[in-house]
Amino acid sequence: MKVLIVKTSSMGDVIHTFPAVQDALNARPDMSFDWCVEEAFANIVALHPAIGTIHKVALRRWRKQVVSSNTWREGAALRHALRAGHYDLVLDAQGLLKSAFVAKLAGAPIAGFDKASAREPSATVFYDQRYGVPRDMHAIERTRRLFGLALGYEPDLSTLDSGIVVPPGAPLAQAERTAILLHGTSREDKKWPMQDWIETAQLMVASRFSPVTTWSNDKERTVAEAIGNAVPETLVVPKSPLSDVARLIGGATLVVGADTGLTHLAAAFGLPTVAIFLTTEPGLTGPRGPFASTLIAGENGRVTPRAAFEEAARLLALKDGRA
Repeated sequence: MKVLIVKTSSMGDVIHTFPAVQDALNARPDMSFDWCVEEAFANIVALHPAIGTIHKVALRRWRKQVVSSNTWREGAALRHALRAGHYDLVLDAQGLLKSAFVAKLAGAPIAGFDKASAREPSATVFYDQRYGVPRDMHAIERTRRLFGLALGYEPDLSTLDSGIVVPPGAPLAQAERTAILLHGTSREDKKWPMQDWIETAQLMVASRFSPVTTWSNDKERTVAEAIGNAVPETLVVPKSPLSDVARLIGGATLVVGADTGLTHLAAAFGLPTVAIFLTTEPGLTGPRGPFASTLIAGENGRVTPRAAFEEAARLLALKDGRA
């Protein structure tokens, strides 16, 4: 059976889908999976070795260039590629109008959430098979249940396996005990103060970890270089392709990160991962992993570097104890 997964964005949502794929592969070895995803996250989908063809969609870019002939040409090429896949089933794991539109392009039966379960109930008009999944579950569990209902098996929710592997290649950081500091995030109110990152790096160095950080834009570069200047033992990795950043994270000893997609990735790799949530709630979409933990700001709006460091050390000890 050949299945197309439609989960176009965001990075965290894409990562939350991997355990459902792994469930399906374990329960139904007769199945093969392709994936349709936003072009920015194609390298993330490629982390799962069982995914075949990765179809890139550019809805974010196309919306800004609706009248462009190139937009229509790319859309037509995507439709042709999806139809050429001859899928037995399309699984819309996102439940949005935009994902239902993409799923429809494949010209195959579509399965997805029912009206009470989908994030945008109007998307279900396009589905041939609709399944009810409680909305008060974590996004990972909701997706796992959806896949099980659509593909005919019962997922074992007592286990969690993303199935992803670290990209091959030379490590970007050579130190044995690396502590990745993921300070970059999309919203200003999610950002931990620069001084807290500096203090966290200092605590890591004092415990013989090598802090490593990276950046993807000018604002993040300013923070990364400030950490490096204040704590010279910190390796500041230049702006790098997402696959290289994934390899950097996958080779780490532990990770402390803001509310950002890369923190979800660290958790999915099974690393000791501490997520810092300041103004947002992890609720049903926070990072999940065997050694992942979330620290939420208290009434004073703060998570202290000491608390983050001690939680990271606790998770590492837990992981080492199970090894």
